[in-house]
Amino acid sequence: MRIVIAGGHGKIALLLGELAARRGDDVVGLVRDPAQVPDLRAVGVRGVVRDLEGSQVADVAADLAGADAVVFAAGAGPGSGAARKDLVDRAAAVLLADAAQRAGVGAYLLVSSIGVDSVRDGAVPDGVDEVFLAYLRAKLAAEEDLLAREGLRVCVLRPAGLTDEPGTGRVRLAAAVDAGRVPRADVAAVLLGLLDRLVAGPVPAPVLGLCSGEEPVADAVAGV
Repeated sequence: MRIVIAGGHGKIALLLGELAARRGDDVVGLVRDPAQVPDLRAVGVRGVVRDLEGSQVADVAADLAGADAVVFAAGAGPGSGAARKDLVDRAAAVLLADAAQRAGVGAYLLVSSIGVDSVRDGAVPDGVDEVFLAYLRAKLAAEEDLLAREGLRVCVLRPAGLTDEPGTGRVRLAAAVDAGRVPRADVAAVLLGLLDRLVAGPVPAPVLGLCSGEEPVADAVAGV
């Protein structure tokens, strides 16, 4: 496959890119900072400098030409404010979808987060600060935009709390996962399996939650 990953320098994105490149896929990572390109090259990923916050749809579509699938793994990151959460976690995800459809890319995998349903219909969960509330709302808005589109196969993955521990290769992948933790390495492995399913079609499931569990990744992905 040819895969384009937005937010290509993120921890999950680098792990996913390395897994895909190792098995022979052509992987492109979109990054804001040219200094990040060598890190992508080191894991077999071709880096393309593209700031989704300031780009036009046509420019991003050119980056996606010939791709079988796109992955949105970008994020505003820690320390960013509520306004930037919306610019990256919602608007950039939507821009990538617009570009994917213009470029004729058929599959879109969105990395979201558990907890987004807690802010549906304007709800405000207890104990959530303003910035994290903005993050959840941005993720939910991105999900709703993508899932409402025609002509684009979309799957949303909502990982639980992320860790940098070694992957176990065993997960729980289901429509309703609202707690737990999961190594980023296992998230990357699940993403690659979901990409295979998305590209082959049809969509395995529109929205899936993920945490550590007992089922081997391959079985979990095949079972949804």
